[in-house]
Amino acid sequence: MERRAFLSQNAAVLAAPLGAKAAAGAGGPGPAGPTAASPFANKTLPPRLNSTASTLAPYTGAWGLDQAAHLLRRCLFGPTRGEMQAAAASSLTAVLDGLLAAPAPPAKPLNVSTADTTVAIGQTWVGQPFDQTLEGARRTSLRDWWLGQQLGQATSLSEKMTLFWHNHFVVEFGDINSAQYGYEYVRLLRQYALGNIRQLAKAVTITPAMLRYLNGNASTASAPNENYGRELLELFTLGKGPLIGAGNYTTYTEADVQAAAKVLTGWRDDATTVAGYFTASRHDTSTKQFSSAFGNAKIAPNGASEYQDLVDLVFRQPATAAFLVRKLYRWFVYYVIDAQIESDIIQPLATLLVQSNYEVAPVLRALLGSQHFFDAATVGCFIKSPLDFTLGVCRQFELVFPPASSVVAQYGMWEYLYSLGTVQQQPLGDPPNVAGWAAYYQTPQYHELWINAVTLPRRNQATDLLLGTSGYTRNGFTIKADLVAWVQALPPATAQDPNLVIAEFARLMVPIALTANQLAFLKNALIPGLPDFEWTAEWNQFLATPTVAAKRNAVASKLSAMARALAGLAEYQLS
Repeated sequence: MERRAFLSQNAAVLAAPLGAKAAAGAGGPGPAGPTAASPFANKTLPPRLNSTASTLAPYTGAWGLDQAAHLLRRCLFGPTRGEMQAAAASSLTAVLDGLLAAPAPPAKPLNVSTADTTVAIGQTWVGQPFDQTLEGARRTSLRDWWLGQQLGQATSLSEKMTLFWHNHFVVEFGDINSAQYGYEYVRLLRQYALGNIRQLAKAVTITPAMLRYLNGNASTASAPNENYGRELLELFTLGKGPLIGAGNYTTYTEADVQAAAKVLTGWRDDATTVAGYFTASRHDTSTKQFSSAFGNAKIAPNGASEYQDLVDLVFRQPATAAFLVRKLYRWFVYYVIDAQIESDIIQPLATLLVQSNYEVAPVLRALLGSQHFFDAATVGCFIKSPLDFTLGVCRQFELVFPPASSVVAQYGMWEYLYSLGTVQQQPLGDPPNVAGWAAYYQTPQYHELWINAVTLPRRNQATDLLLGTSGYTRNGFTIKADLVAWVQALPPATAQDPNLVIAEFARLMVPIALTANQLAFLKNALIPGLPDFEWTAEWNQFLATPTVAAKRNAVASKLSAMARALAGLAEYQLS
């Protein structure tokens, strides 16, 4: 695989006609290849959002359902109405405290395949010897389990940040060919999701998944491999600055890549212990000289600890903190960073990150609790990722999934969610290359790349199915939104007023106010051409005889039509 294909992607995306590669993702649940960007997508970066509050000063404005919903939409995979209401009834400080509290580690993924006779159904395969014949089943279990953790997340940033680090310190499960390595990698990302970035960088450098993915396990004194050293500098820490000379990228040089490669020689991966280990005889014992970008620093021979010296050196460079903060800003706020955002938001947060010894939580607290984050211009300003979209509809309408006592069915439904993300071009565990998903780095389109001739129909099909009256059935279980129960949970006066019902759906499903015409369109979907009292009468008839299927089906079909119409609006794609 060409893991650095992202370097030449932009020109191809801009030049290709609409749908030029659409067939790559049109044939079922397998990986959907990238398609050409819409001809209406950005050709240049748009102006920065017209924000009136480009400041990191703590937010002191109104705190209610709208503000709580905005915060939770960015921090969770689809907050529920209950989560929004609980946050609104609390305070911003208390909500941030909860979001930044790491939950207990989850239980390990389980075997759900009859092909794996070494482990009973419902028992974990983690820790079992590697077996190539079982690798496919275990990898499927791993990614389904990960989807399950995202679906069942607590009101914590842990899962969103685990995915962030997966998109940052990238490995591809399909390339490393070891579910054991993949599990250890995900465990590591979750452990440090809200913790110390420098320690995460050190740990991920010698985790077996990364050693295998970027060929660090084959790097020796006589043949240093530059892959990880290059990505450590370019994609994981410093980032490239302007090219100011042959092989000189401002923040580092080609000579620095070569020196880093020498530092990292001698590391190998052990499939039995699922760990990296150091072999001194394979290590370059020379003193490593770095360029003026690093103050002409040297790393003296230090054996198995030398890689830590390298990471420490890189994290002493001011460019590292700023590079990391820019990625966090694009993940949580917006993708355009102009001179004012750089000076008023990025640089102060970078300073805070350094002052906090590279603990990420203080930076997230400052950003997510700032006037800038809650400015009206930042609300509903970017397109949901496929995982946000897919998990969001399931969580917001509280779809009931098979219980843990039916583990095969439970994992099967999680596999279905994985397939929905995959056909929308975000297969969990397998970003397209070492840079991650293009929507987080590919200028000038960024998140617009999530919407194309393949993915938009897939999104619509998913909401039509899950918000429909039939749902999706697998292994004898059906998942679908119980919209009648959702409306029954509303205050009685709200539930019997079609305008208030639509307003509650809109408040849950879209981040920005709908127009009068859009609301009229939705009411026509709910009660086509009928006066408001028709809904009131029909709803009350259902409440009077809730066990009569015809009465329930009558209101259920109307709610389904309205919810699917709302999910078809462009605003539903936004977060």
